[in-house]
Amino acid sequence: MIPLNTPSPALLRFKYRRGVYFIWKKTGTMTAALLEQCRERIRTELDRVVDFWLKYSHDKEHGGFFNCLGKDGKVYDEMKYVWLQGRQVWMYSRLYRTTERFHRPEILEAAKSGAAFLQKFARVQASSGPGKCAFCLTRDGRTVKVQRTIFSECFYVMAMDELSRITQAKEMQADAESMMDQLIFWVQTDSSDLGRPQLPGDPPINSMAVPMMLLCLVDQLTEGRTDVAEKYKDLSGWCVERIQQHIQRDGKAILENVTLNGKELPGCQGRLQNPGHALEAGWFLLQYALKKGDVQLKKTAVDKFMEIPFHTGWDKQHGGLFYFLDVDGHCPTQLEWNMKLWWPHCEALIAYLMAYSHSREPVLLDRFKQIYDYTFAHFSDEEHGEWFGYLSRQGEVVLDFKGGPFKGFFHVPRCLYMCEKLLDGLLEKQDS
Repeated sequence: MIPLNTPSPALLRFKYRRGVYFIWKKTGTMTAALLEQCRERIRTELDRVVDFWLKYSHDKEHGGFFNCLGKDGKVYDEMKYVWLQGRQVWMYSRLYRTTERFHRPEILEAAKSGAAFLQKFARVQASSGPGKCAFCLTRDGRTVKVQRTIFSECFYVMAMDELSRITQAKEMQADAESMMDQLIFWVQTDSSDLGRPQLPGDPPINSMAVPMMLLCLVDQLTEGRTDVAEKYKDLSGWCVERIQQHIQRDGKAILENVTLNGKELPGCQGRLQNPGHALEAGWFLLQYALKKGDVQLKKTAVDKFMEIPFHTGWDKQHGGLFYFLDVDGHCPTQLEWNMKLWWPHCEALIAYLMAYSHSREPVLLDRFKQIYDYTFAHFSDEEHGEWFGYLSRQGEVVLDFKGGPFKGFFHVPRCLYMCEKLLDGLLEKQDS
């Protein structure tokens, strides 16, 4: 029952939790208190995550980083994954360059060690063509596996470009641009050097990961560099157009894979939805739209790439975001489809906080808080630090390692870092 002395409806918002409706007044003061509370938790969590990887992941003998860390930080496999090596170099470098409390010698030296390891060992020699980057290396840098995708090279570009902004090493920046140009050639002109045979029953497709990643790289390479921005301006537009092709079913669904001309594919591949990926694409597009002053693209980023995957992807019974879904309601063929993974929740936090910071729409802050509450209640490890990555549908920890072949020092610290910066900006505006 609502008390008679409740404030005007304009100041009221309803929340539904565990079968009970709560009504609360949303004022500027309460919003500021909520944002400050979130910032403090996020800031503390980021410090703990950084300390975890600084303490346990550095290979002082061979350089680079151990990626496979147990829940308490113990190394359980010495294999080194190039995606994760590049991501860790980028993350250390970004923290060192942009955040005063991380401007610490050990962080810079770790980034340099990781970059040196990559430059020495990541590229696989090829009899013809430029050669690819490996996917997996032994501890001392010998190639174990090469993927027929572009993503090892993408994270190599991010690492070299970000570190070069600190060291002012022109050859490192040139290395990043050279690799970027090779990526563009593979994607837009000739993919044969990736090693994937073109089979008659498997035509090329537009997988959302590719234009997303290239748009991310353009943002990385062009920051503060007008000459580089001019070089890649056409690529940005191409990426944005390709990402928007994934809006399907009369604007009611985001599909992970479409044809090269933006049509829906048949079968499981065509029906696949990845809510976390769509949310990540949403904040990539929003970031680009804000720089360009593109009002329509801002609306598309929020309405299509955030709201649709959130509404379809949120588990209304147990909370959290599903990993995969089938747009027609069939059981996805991915065995882990109903698990709750760390990285989609990281992308959702960034997406909704970024959207709220530029629109001040209360519903976007509500979404952020809903995801925030689930994420910090389920993924964060209070005992050992860092986050668990893989939960059951019910939210129980299924795999308790902190680092593995696909989970490293990237999604969690990037999310916490970006959210802290966004919250700094919001609270600064509250005070002014």
